[in-house]
Amino acid sequence: MANDKLQIKKLYALSSENRKFSFSLPLKQTIRIGKREYEVKLKADEKLGTYILWKNRKYPVEIVRSRQNKYEILFNDISYTFTVETPFSLQRMKVLNSKRGKVEQEFIKAPMPGKIIDVLVREGSTVLRGQPVLILEAMKMQNEILSPVNGVIVKVSARANTNVMKDDLLVEIKIS
Repeated sequence: MANDKLQIKKLYALSSENRKFSFSLPLKQTIRIGKREYEVKLKADEKLGTYILWKNRKYPVEIVRSRQNKYEILFNDISYTFTVETPFSLQRMKVLNSKRGKVEQEFIKAPMPGKIIDVLVREGSTVLRGQPVLILEAMKMQNEILSPVNGVIVKVSARANTNVMKDDLLVEIKIS
């Protein structure tokens, strides 16, 4: 009975560039591009793994990472990062963002102690939200540290082959 109250008819996918795509539930096996509708099928086999069949062509798809409502997928060997939001969570994000003051800079800090394996950005370079900025090794696992915002790298404090402690400043980004 509690599920009856929480029935969701529409979800939104937000790209790392904050582009919004809506889709209705239950999911259909067709997509609409402009005024045309196309049949799309999600299939799997031992040779290709999971793939999408569209216009008689096979496009491999793999979920690389998922955490809560954030996903990274490889679709036809191209990486895409997005979140899936309900109408309520999308509205909540808008309210929280409007209440948050205009922040000019973002500071990326080490989420855990570890060793910097590689720094993927330079001062002055442009980054997009969701783009990896460095690789941090902790407990023998390599973790991509992603940019939380679109902007320009102001300062890179992290250096490859150095150790950092939790909350050490790694990268400073001017928000654009």
